[in-house]
Order: sequence, then C-alpha cells, then structure tokens
Amino acid sequence: MTLLLGKGRYRARLAQSPQDVAAAQVLRTLAFGTEQTDQDDFDLVCEHILVEDMQHEGQLVCCFRMLTMDSGAEISRSYSSQFYDLSVLEGFEERMVEMGRFCIHPDWTDPDILRVAWGAMTAYVDQNGVEMLFGCSSFAGTETEEYLDAFAMLKHRHLAPKRWLPRVKAPDVFRFAARLRRRPDAKKAMLRMPPLLRTYLMMGGWVSDHAVVDRHMNTLHVFTGLEIGAIPPARKRLLRAVAG
Repeated sequence: MTLLLGKGRYRARLAQSPQDVAAAQVLRTLAFGTEQTDQDDFDLVCEHILVEDMQHEGQLVCCFRMLTMDSGAEISRSYSSQFYDLSVLEGFEERMVEMGRFCIHPDWTDPDILRVAWGAMTAYVDQNGVEMLFGCSSFAGTETEEYLDAFAMLKHRHLAPKRWLPRVKAPDVFRFAARLRRRPDAKKAMLRMPPLLRTYLMMGGWVSDHAVVDRHMNTLHVFTGLEIGAIPPARKRLLRAVAG
C-alpha cells in the first residue's frame, strides 16, 4: 500500500489493484448518479487516489484520479482536451497533472474529507515535481440559470491569463464571459460554486471563459488550471501542514 496521508479517522492512499479501481468506479457511479458504471479508458492510465474512513472499516468516502504529463507537449492526451482546445498550453514546459473524477460519498459530509483529499494531492504534487494542476470543474445539471452569479464571479475575478486561455472546441457551450453583464452577488456566487472549484480559486486557480454543456455526465463544466508557483505562501503552508 502506498500511503499518501493519514489524518485522524481518514487515510489517503494510491490504488494498488484492479479491485481498488473498481471500488473508485462504484463510488463515482453513486456520486454522479449515472445509470451505467462510471468508467473509461483514462482509468487505465491514471493514478487513483482513495480516501477511506478507518472508523467505518476502511469505507471509501472520496476518490479522484491523476494523469501526469512531463510538459504541456502532452496536453492532447488529457481528458479535458476532448472538450477544450488546449493548444495554448502546449508551451507549458514543466510537469503537469490533470485531476479528474473527483467525488465524495453522498452520505459523508465531513469537511475534513476535502482537506485530506487536498493534502494527499499536495503530497503527490510535491513528490512528483508538478508545476500545474488542471481539470474540469463541474456544476450539477445542464441548466445555467441557478449558477449565473457564480459564472459572473468567474468572469470578473477568475478568468485564465490570456496566454493560457482555452479556446472553444465542444459543440455545446455557455460563453458566460461574453454573455453575462451582471455584477455577481458574492454570497450567492460562493453558495453555488462547487466546493472543489471554490478551493482551486482560493489558491489562485483560474478558469476558461466558457462552460461546456456535458449532457452525458449531466453537468456544466469549466476548464480549471492552477499554477503551483502562484499559490499564496500562507495557503501553501496550510496545505503542506496537512500533507505533512
């Protein structure tokens, strides 16, 4: 077993067997509410991180997967590149990791689970010399109306730098940066922001200027990037304190 982190009742480790990956797929299917088992070819090439509750006999309560690339030259093999034109990121010269399929068991609401997950991610990033995290951050459902304040907040405060801004590739997108004129209600925006995306943004993460309407997964998602060097020092210390 490759243990990444143990904190209190939770343990984060790398999947070690096909059975571990199958357990992650079962949890994803439950959390995402898909009719068929949530699995794809990326499961075969990713590292899977499992967070288990040791007070409940090692019950799997959170999982996500990581695809490591030596540089942006490999960006076309990422999951995200199916939905976004990421050619601008081909020039990123350092090691990158795509994080995907993040989910928490719907019966577990302890905020420590997210902290442990980020701690495990930090340990992985540090151990592997990663300089950028990226992935798709999902909003539940495909209707935009209830998320307009959140999208307005993303437009006003969190758009990607022009040099890294993904271009449109998917056939069905919501171009929120171009379409929204409203000033965001900050409280409503943060209430509707997915927890994972909220954490990315707190660390200096940025997003695409459009959301992809993914009817297969019944989500709206935005491309999200986080340059490790841009994380505020105080936030980095907190993450490393958890990871340590």
